[in-house]
Amino acid sequence: MTVKDVEAKMGFRALNKIYDKEIDGAFVSDMVSDVMAGAQAGNVWVTVQTHKNIIAAANLVDVAAVVVVRGKKVPEDTIQMADRVGLTVFGTDMNSYQVAVKLYEAGIKPSG
Repeated sequence: MTVKDVEAKMGFRALNKIYDKEIDGAFVSDMVSDVMAGAQAGNVWVTVQTHKNIIAAANLVDVAAVVVVRGKKVPEDTIQMADRVGLTVFGTDMNSYQVAVKLYEAGIKPSG
């Protein structure tokens, strides 16, 4: 499944350009250090965090996309940084658990 597929199937809102990468799993955490230690390249990262450091961590690990949950507003500087590194950021009103279940039902299994 790709980032574009996830947008279509999950109903997430793309907050920037869609960078259509392959998704190999999911990682759910709100701790940036946890993502750097446990997420894998190709994961979709589900988080409530919105600051620029999520993009730095996601880029370091080479995640495929970030999903920001609970309707959190993502600052423009975070979105701009995501575009600079070629990373799609999605928004949703769902909580982390709901997103994890939807991803699992779509065949995207947890990593780590």
